[in-house]
Amino acid sequence: MTARTRIAAVAVALSLGVGVSACSTTTADDGPLVVVTTNILGDVVERVVGDQARVVTLMPPGADPHSFEISPKEAALILDADVVVSNGLGLEEGLERHVDAARADGVPVVAAGELVEPLEYTAGDAAGTLDPHFWTDPQRMVDVVDGLEREFAVAIDGIDADELAQTSAAYRSELLELDAEMTSAFAAVPAERRALVTNHHVFGYLADRFDFRVIGAVIPSGTTLAAPSASDLDDLTTAIEEAGVATIFADSSQPDRLVQVLADEADIDVDVVALFTESLSAPGEGAETYLEMMRSNQRLISTGLSP
Repeated sequence: MTARTRIAAVAVALSLGVGVSACSTTTADDGPLVVVTTNILGDVVERVVGDQARVVTLMPPGADPHSFEISPKEAALILDADVVVSNGLGLEEGLERHVDAARADGVPVVAAGELVEPLEYTAGDAAGTLDPHFWTDPQRMVDVVDGLEREFAVAIDGIDADELAQTSAAYRSELLELDAEMTSAFAAVPAERRALVTNHHVFGYLADRFDFRVIGAVIPSGTTLAAPSASDLDDLTTAIEEAGVATIFADSSQPDRLVQVLADEADIDVDVVALFTESLSAPGEGAETYLEMMRSNQRLISTGLSP
């Protein structure tokens, strides 16, 4: 079996996701209920709202947001929420109908993607559509915090606006510190080596913020539910060879078999490094919070692309 045949043979395997259903509850034991779809946004919401609301995050650690699904009990929880926070740009493909049902039932829905200036995909099957992976840019997450503070002050009955302002300001400062750290660290990566290849298109915002080039993705789409064709992989192999890519980055929620085969096919010294890009990790795995995830990814990207 040739390398390109092996790539085609495992292409579908990488594109398949396994639905996982589990939710976590943090902060206040009672009071207003805020239901959040993804665990990255769940962590941010917890920091913004502090102890003034009960935050339930539907997506478990390590799950793929494109494919995870929820139970009927969790779907009912969305309808009972005082506020629902979602990505809003089509990320949670298995949850859109539940969020839409809550909105139709009168539940306030805050779409985080509507709080930032979104980018469009520029390549692949999703070209021209909005990219939902805005959290890879810490500056845009500052915009998310600003918007959440504003929306919660209106949507959550009885919330203390002064306390909300304090918790939001404290977290905003941490995000700005993160952005400064990443700017400094990435500045040390030579410009000619700032070339990103991932399992699917996830780093458009990071590339825009920190001056990277996105060479391509194994799955040329904004979702892991798509599948690459043999010609897609052929084109990507050529681009990797021409750009002299040193490392390919695979999301930890997806198997890396296809990425590894592609690395072998490129016939150059290419490493495959797993990042937490779309989901936080379980406790103790190094990406338990948004801030931890971003710092971990920054270190891995910097190391993977440096001479």
